[in-house]
Amino acid sequence: MSLNLYDTMAREKRPFVPVDPKRVTMYVCGPTVYNYAHIGNARPVVVFDVLFRLLRHTYGADAVLYAANVTDVDDKINAKAQAEGVAIDVITQRYLDIYNRDMATLGALAPTFQPRATQTMDAIIAMIARLVDKGAAYAAEGHVLFSTEAYPDYGQLSGRSLDDMIAGARVDVAPYKRNAADFVLWKPSKPGEPVWDSPWGPGRPGWHIECSAMIEQALGLPIDIHGGGNDLIFPHHENELAQGVCAAHGCESGHGADYARYWMHNGFLNFGSEKMSKSLGNVVLVHDLVAQTPGEAVRWALLVGHYRAPQEWSGELLEQARKSLDRLYGALRRCADVTASTDAPSPRFLAALEDDLNTAQAMAELFALASTIETGTDDARAQAKGELLASGALMGFLQADPEAWFQGGADPELRARVEALIAERIAARTAKDWPRADAIRDELNALNVVVMDSAEGATWRLREPSSSED
Repeated sequence: MSLNLYDTMAREKRPFVPVDPKRVTMYVCGPTVYNYAHIGNARPVVVFDVLFRLLRHTYGADAVLYAANVTDVDDKINAKAQAEGVAIDVITQRYLDIYNRDMATLGALAPTFQPRATQTMDAIIAMIARLVDKGAAYAAEGHVLFSTEAYPDYGQLSGRSLDDMIAGARVDVAPYKRNAADFVLWKPSKPGEPVWDSPWGPGRPGWHIECSAMIEQALGLPIDIHGGGNDLIFPHHENELAQGVCAAHGCESGHGADYARYWMHNGFLNFGSEKMSKSLGNVVLVHDLVAQTPGEAVRWALLVGHYRAPQEWSGELLEQARKSLDRLYGALRRCADVTASTDAPSPRFLAALEDDLNTAQAMAELFALASTIETGTDDARAQAKGELLASGALMGFLQADPEAWFQGGADPELRARVEALIAERIAARTAKDWPRADAIRDELNALNVVVMDSAEGATWRLREPSSSED
């Protein structure tokens, strides 16, 4: 089966055909680094990491170029820098380092490129100048604005008319605008904000222009895949597409595919009935979460539903993710003496991911492989073990040693004590000495140990610290 991806622009699944299979390109909008990332911020990182891994598997690791930008020019960054009395790069470097460590804990591979707005300023200014020269942008009162009326395909990505977009957006109705939907490419800096020189006066770029400039500089046009969250379709990606096409090709209709051939967007991560958002205060920080829970479990929880659908975040979701991984690691633990006979993913697993990243079906295939390990013949178990390890690795799972997964936080003395108590409990249950068996379980609970009984025997792990996400 070939890779099929849902294209937001086409509003349907399409076979993925890169411009050059020896140079597959993907760009995903990354973080604004002024604080810790919340778990909703991590969903696109993990989703597009799965796609990155799949593309590398299909075309070769060296053939896939993945850029995820960093927004380091932003009002929130400026405010935090002013509050602390430091330069903006002190704030951005601090939180970018934390962000990268936290995402790595979730199993996300490092992007090929991680361009920053502050490091792309010459390219941003040059792109704005091209837009002005082509008549797609105009200068007014120290600002430069993109003229949405100059681009006849404006609204094609989001499927909205210009009137609808004006009515549905928070539009700045500044008097220097020719049209209410026109958006800022360059603007004067406020007192205390960082400033760069430009042909239109000292100032700073608008938000949308940075991505178009970074794509051209890091990857070149056209790119194969442009990704991000649903909330970016309008206005960010709509505006980015318009300015990127006009700067590269002029504003004639029909050049959208010359900018990005596939647009992909993930659904929101919701907390209760609301989208998770720092502004709403309903956030769970990744930095706090990975201090309490294995990164693979958090990753599993983020991928258990289809990436295009909204996902409800809860403590129950995270606990179920941990139990699911316990089941898979338990199967690998019990077949430690089996030598894997393949290092290739399961064909059914691969087919699931190739169907627009159907991670739920792919996870079901992991469980099917685990069942074969438990019940199959020797040859089937060897095949299933190899396929489970390879499939899990392709999706970013089963990267730990099974013993370490269950008991990684236990020192040797505690491990020996727990194993002895479990053996004693098994003997008590065999002898139907239920009071003694219950007393041993209470003793294990006091040691913060979770015992998991199954037909194959008892396994155990240390209980994670309690958290507030539920």
